[in-house]
Amino acid sequence: MANAAYPLRWRVMDALEATLAAVWPRGLDRAVPWLMLLPAILLVMLLALGLVQIGDASLRVLDRATFLPSETLTGENYGRIFTTGLYWTVLWRSLLASVIVTCICLVFALPYAYLMVRTPSATLRKILLIALFLPFFIGQVVRAYGWLIILGNQGIVNEVMGLVGVPPMRLLYNYPAVIFGLVQYMLPFAVLMLSPALTAIPEEVEAAASSLGANWWRTLVHVVLPMARPGLIGAGLVVMTLTLTDFAMPAILGGGSQDFIANAIYDQFFRTSDQGMGAALTLVLVGVGSLAVGLVFTLFGAGTLAMGRERK
Repeated sequence: MANAAYPLRWRVMDALEATLAAVWPRGLDRAVPWLMLLPAILLVMLLALGLVQIGDASLRVLDRATFLPSETLTGENYGRIFTTGLYWTVLWRSLLASVIVTCICLVFALPYAYLMVRTPSATLRKILLIALFLPFFIGQVVRAYGWLIILGNQGIVNEVMGLVGVPPMRLLYNYPAVIFGLVQYMLPFAVLMLSPALTAIPEEVEAAASSLGANWWRTLVHVVLPMARPGLIGAGLVVMTLTLTDFAMPAILGGGSQDFIANAIYDQFFRTSDQGMGAALTLVLVGVGSLAVGLVFTLFGAGTLAMGRERK
């Protein structure tokens, strides 16, 4: 009867628990959080090691005779970056695109996320979710080539305009085409970052504002936007950094004439084999991105990236 009251699987679990207690005493429980952080710490260490190696490579000039990096350290690569108009143009183009794409994505993401969160229709919510996640199943390069087919000289858009007598227009290989492609690519990220912030806003707060005489515009400006501010900041930071470092859209939709910093880095590493210049441009990109994020943190706070510490 005693054996029946105490099944074998319980005895196995007791034995495993006793073994674990012998191997890992309770006094070591404080080390569990650090063990869970160990993979992240290792990744950060690898990243830091890579940045140190990139920094060393950035201080070495390519010897055009041997196509090997110089043995001596020099800041010539950085001097060329900050004295060459081409690199300033590429840097300015990247920064401007990150600001433009971020603003456009936030403008379009807010009503999309708000409708998805507040709609009482489960069917509409599912449709919006499917439309939001479907682009993630299609790679960025595939989407960019799809826009080549749609916006090309013989594409669908020009064919439709030709039916009404409008001559073919050049819709590709220019800056607006790159901006358009980036907005289309970054918009789902902005919606995903913004939706939790809107979900956290109680509907009762909006109802109270309406009952006090506020119309929908006043409710949006004075209630929804202030309370959704952390989500707006988080979404803006994600879109801005992803746009600043994007490679595919400028390369494909820009046709080589609208390169960003990532494209210039690729050219230095794989086309001219100037690893020193490529490493210097990499660190410039890291520095510019860090300064931009730091500026946003200073002006607006960290938003949803503050891990719950920001209380405003």
